[in-house]
Amino acid sequence: MDSFAALADPTRRHILESLARGPLSSGEIAAQFEITAPAISQHLKALRAAKLVRARAQGQRRIYSLNPEGIEELGGWIDQLRQFWAGKFDALDTALRSAPEQDVKQLDTGDGNERKG
Repeated sequence: MDSFAALADPTRRHILESLARGPLSSGEIAAQFEITAPAISQHLKALRAAKLVRARAQGQRRIYSLNPEGIEELGGWIDQLRQFWAGKFDALDTALRSAPEQDVKQLDTGDGNERKG
């Protein structure tokens, strides 16, 4: 499952937010929701498939934690988008600073040819 598809579900996002505070057992995760334990298991399975969480056995329990590699991969993709938009905003800033003042005012208020009345 794709990371973003996994994150599209609000329950899964809430699970990730909880795990960001530290590892939890599946029972501790399930206790935070008003849905069944099997439904939580399905959400955890989807998050594992997306490589956003990992599980380790501790006796009869499974302890879940964030998967740093999956989270870093997601963060790297977001950083690429940030760089793209930063470049676009820098170019816009440069264009606005080099435009004659009258042209900039027209951008703020329109082209000056609006109809009145």
